[in-house]
Amino acid sequence: MANQTLDTFIRDALNRGEKRERVAAALVAAGWTQKEIDNALDDYADTDIGLAVPKPRPYVSAREAFLYLVLFILLGVVAWNLGSLLFALIDTAIADELDNEYSYGLFYSPRDMQIRSAIAGLVVGGPLFAWLALHIRKQRRTNPAMQRSRVRKWLTYIALIIASCTLIGDAISLVYSFLAGELSTRLLLKLLVVAILAGGVFFYFIRDAEEGDKNDQQT
Repeated sequence: MANQTLDTFIRDALNRGEKRERVAAALVAAGWTQKEIDNALDDYADTDIGLAVPKPRPYVSAREAFLYLVLFILLGVVAWNLGSLLFALIDTAIADELDNEYSYGLFYSPRDMQIRSAIAGLVVGGPLFAWLALHIRKQRRTNPAMQRSRVRKWLTYIALIIASCTLIGDAISLVYSFLAGELSTRLLLKLLVVAILAGGVFFYFIRDAEEGDKNDQQT
């Protein structure tokens, strides 16, 4: 209620042609903090038409929250199963004698189950992720206001944090294995897979974040 009262007062004052400095001084004298006043005044653009022109504001939409959350879940499903599939293929191409100890029978093995599970995840999650990503991108092009979605921004930067931590952890594992003398071809290929997947996610979302920031500056 207090913010609404402040916003209404500032809008009415600017519409009457009052200067921002005089409005701010009157509000300070009334007991409002300078930060509250600056934030409220910043919601209106400086114009020469004598009216308070509101700036576009970030918003939160339950529908967009649902779409972006599903998109991020599908991204996790695709990345996880793709990594699992590539790991299994690496293990198959570069055999390890210790793997024989974990064989469950003649007709199937944990690696076979891993490959089937990964393929199933990609068959289901891959098309859904691609369709939803294209759907959201199309909506953002037809409705530029979606660039100001707070949910999109928060989830984008969360994805960047996760991808960054994964890349840092991957680099640490690489250096540790090298120092310990355990850097085999098999391990190196797996670390490379993790780096490519995490790097792909990172660069996709950093581009998305830059587009959103650029749009904010234009508005």
